[in-house]
Amino acid sequence: MDTLSLLADGIWVAMQPGNLLFAAVGVLLGTLVGILPGIGPALTVALLLPVTFKLDPTGSIIMFAGIYFGGMYGSSTTAILINTPGEAASIATAIEGHKMALAGRAGPALATAAIGSFVAGTIATICLALLAPGIVDLAVQFGPWDYFGLMVVAFVTVSATFGSSVLRGLTSLGLGLFLGLVGIDKLTGQARLTFDTPTLMDGVSVTTLAVGLFAMGEALFVASRYTGAAEKIQALRGSLWMSRADWKASWKPWLRGTLLGFPIGALPAGGAEVPTLLSYTLERKFSKNPEQFGKGAIEGVAGPEAANNASATGTLVPLLALGLPTSATAAMMLAGFQQYGLTPGPLLFTTNPEMVWGLIASFLIGNLMLLVLNLPLVGLWVKLLTIPQAWLYGGILVFAAMGTLAANPSTTELTMLVVFGLTGYLMRCLDYPVAPMVVGLILGPMAENQFRRALQVSMGDYWVFFKHPGSATLLAIAVIALLAPLLFKSLRKFRASED
Repeated sequence: MDTLSLLADGIWVAMQPGNLLFAAVGVLLGTLVGILPGIGPALTVALLLPVTFKLDPTGSIIMFAGIYFGGMYGSSTTAILINTPGEAASIATAIEGHKMALAGRAGPALATAAIGSFVAGTIATICLALLAPGIVDLAVQFGPWDYFGLMVVAFVTVSATFGSSVLRGLTSLGLGLFLGLVGIDKLTGQARLTFDTPTLMDGVSVTTLAVGLFAMGEALFVASRYTGAAEKIQALRGSLWMSRADWKASWKPWLRGTLLGFPIGALPAGGAEVPTLLSYTLERKFSKNPEQFGKGAIEGVAGPEAANNASATGTLVPLLALGLPTSATAAMMLAGFQQYGLTPGPLLFTTNPEMVWGLIASFLIGNLMLLVLNLPLVGLWVKLLTIPQAWLYGGILVFAAMGTLAANPSTTELTMLVVFGLTGYLMRCLDYPVAPMVVGLILGPMAENQFRRALQVSMGDYWVFFKHPGSATLLAIAVIALLAPLLFKSLRKFRASED
């Protein structure tokens, strides 16, 4: 009952005119960037971090969440219309959705994606509201050794799940941890790796790193591969609405996709790619007409899109309750919290309950806005695909530089932005994931602080991390998460050699 009253208070906060405006801007921006290939919600939040640092914290975080959900929905539009998923999570949607578009059924495909996203987002938000307080109560009992173990799990799972190689993910993480050492040591007051530069005394700005790696790095990478070839845009044909048969075929996949997406998204090694592909496979097995799959089965759009949106909500469970990001956009949202001096986790539910529950309630409102706004605007979103890439990414570079200078007017900051942008470009060229680097910079100093606190409490006993069952279990999970991909890869090579 207490949770319901807190959620009701949150709805009141989210319904304030200013917060409603932030939510509307967020879902519109998110849909736009989800539709434009190559520009995702993580890049957009990174770009907006320096612009929003003087705005209202609650409204800004609500806008970032709207961008996240809007991006998840918007990527399905390009997946259906031009077979170009805006996000990796929409790959499953493209399989059947584009076939429906080619058959003149783009309208029903887009409608089932929108309604499925709304249904999944609503159910997942209610689950988030019910589960988060319990996780918070558990986290309050954590000691510094448990928090350190939890952050090691976050380091390993993020490194192992982002990108194609565990070693490359760990290398990216190591760069982020190294950058986290820059600045004043909070324990001794000594300057570390500042090279007598006053700007670096406060450490490397997460905003500058995020904008450089995501925005500038992506813009340089796309520019280096720009061929000038125009993209073919599939015109919308037929009705924009679903028939009775489409509704009958879609409602069960919506529910099954939600049940798959939310728990997997909430796992430290979650993400939207796994549940969407699992949902597609599941719908194919449950279908009464499996021969339709590969030719434009609406179940193959409804299930994966519901799983996609539910997974996005699920990633906010560890972010809000424990302060652990499990996706690139969640890492950017964590940077947004830190920009306002806020640390997601158990204490945030106590110190800023209005903001936390207002944010959770805004997910319900944001999903409704997505449904109401996007179905009538599909034609407009399709026209946005005709914007030349040269103009688009040129604008991103200008916006990134101006935003960084507005937040931190310094030559050193601008130099770091360029260096991080070039680093992001090289990492993409060499297939190194950039998200672990940002996670390393954000969580590295926090992990160091908890590690030192644990040693201080235990009088320097390094075995304290293995004596407590909570931290010992978490460290064991981290080891398993690190070794599992390597073992699976070795098994695949062994089987291939036998065949």
